[in-house]
Amino acid sequence: MDEHFYRYHLFFCINKRSDGGPCCADHGAVEMRDYAKRRVAELGDAIEGNVRVNAAGCMNRCGEGPLLVIYPEGVWYRYRTRADIDEILTDHLCKGRTVTRLRIE
Repeated sequence: MDEHFYRYHLFFCINKRSDGGPCCADHGAVEMRDYAKRRVAELGDAIEGNVRVNAAGCMNRCGEGPLLVIYPEGVWYRYRTRADIDEILTDHLCKGRTVTRLRIE
């Protein structure tokens, strides 16, 4: 695989709603995105291909957050803890398995 392309893109909603409504930013989304970036780097070769962890604006699923979506599969996940992030990274990225308990449709 070309080193300039990514096998996976992880998009973390980090939106902060100005109207005070529910939003991912109120649940530590920025810190969790940063944690995921560090963990991806630590996992290194355990993940086949390159991974990009990105920040995203509102994904219009504010009541379900905090959330992230992984492409190219288009799998949406809800998370609450670092353990949830670890499970998503190791199961989805390293083992190719969807984490059913965290997946949202």
